Amino acid sequence: MGTQFTVILYAADSLSARRANEAVSARMDSLNQIMSDYLDGSEINRLSATSGSGKWTPVSAELFDVLQKAQTIAKRSHGRFDPTVGPLSQLWRRAVRRKEFPTAKVLRKARRLVGYRLMELDSKKQSVRLRRAGMRLDVGGIGQGFAIDEAIKVLHQHGIRSALFDIGGDILVGDAPPDRPEGWRVGIGSGKAGAIDTTSLFLKNAAITTSGDMYRFLEHNGRRYSHIMDPRSGLGMPYFVQATVLSPDGYHADALTKVFSVAGLRKSRRLISRWPGTKLLIRENKSGRLREWRSADFPTN
Repeated sequence: MGTQFTVILYAADSLSARRANEAVSARMDSLNQIMSDYLDGSEINRLSATSGSGKWTPVSAELFDVLQKAQTIAKRSHGRFDPTVGPLSQLWRRAVRRKEFPTAKVLRKARRLVGYRLMELDSKKQSVRLRRAGMRLDVGGIGQGFAIDEAIKVLHQHGIRSALFDIGGDILVGDAPPDRPEGWRVGIGSGKAGAIDTTSLFLKNAAITTSGDMYRFLEHNGRRYSHIMDPRSGLGMPYFVQATVLSPDGYHADALTKVFSVAGLRKSRRLISRWPGTKLLIRENKSGRLREWRSADFPTN
C-alpha cells in the first residue's frame, strides 16, 4: 500500500516470535495484493477495471469487508470519506509530486467518477458493482487501519497478546509490555513546523492515527493545499489541519482522521457522536492562529 510496516512483539521465546512475525508478514503481503492501488494486478484494481460494465463482480472476503466498512463510514460522514475517490487521489498525488495544480477541466472530469453511492454491494453474493465507467477504488484511507486489525488477529492466533503495529503511522497496540504496565508510549506532534513530539500517551488495546500536512502539500497562487483531500470538492484542504483519533480498532482510527480533517474543528465537535468510543484531538489553522479541540475523554498525557 505504498508504505512500510513495523511490528514489535513479546513472545515466550525466539522461535515463537519468528513464527508469529512470519505469519504477520505473510498476511500483510496477501492484503497488499488485495487492497493496494499501487499494484497493477491487485484485486482492487482488477475490480476497478470492471467499472461501467454493469456486471456484478465476486470479490474476496477481505476486499468485501473493507469496502463494506468504507461505505458505512462514507454514509455516516456524508461523503467526507469516500472509497471511490481513486480518480481524484491519483490526480492529487500527481499534482503534489509535480507541484502542478490540476486544471478545472481535468478536476471536473475526475469528480464525475467519484461517489460512494455509485458503488453497490451485494452481501449475499459477496459481489460489487461499479456503476460508472472510469471509476477507480482507493481504500488507502482505511486499508492500513484494516491491515493492523488483521495483523493483531494473526498474533492472537499465535498466543501473543503484547504487541505494537505501525503501518505508515497507523498504530495499533495490544496488551501493555511486560515491563511497562501503563502501556505503550506513543508520541503526538504539536502541529507546528519543525517541532518534535510534544505529547506522550500510554496506550493498551487501542488504535491511534494522526493525519496532517506537515510534509506533503501543494502551494498554488499563494494558498497551501494539503494532501488530505475533500472527496466532495476534489481539492486538498486549503488550510492546516491535523486530526488524531483514538479508537478501539485500526480501521476506524484510520478512516476517521480523514473525516474529521475534512469536517474541520467546529463540525467535528458534533460529528464525533456518530462513532461512540472514538476520541479526537484536532488542531486547525485557518487564519494564522492555531486552534485546538479535544474530546472530553481524550487522554491529556
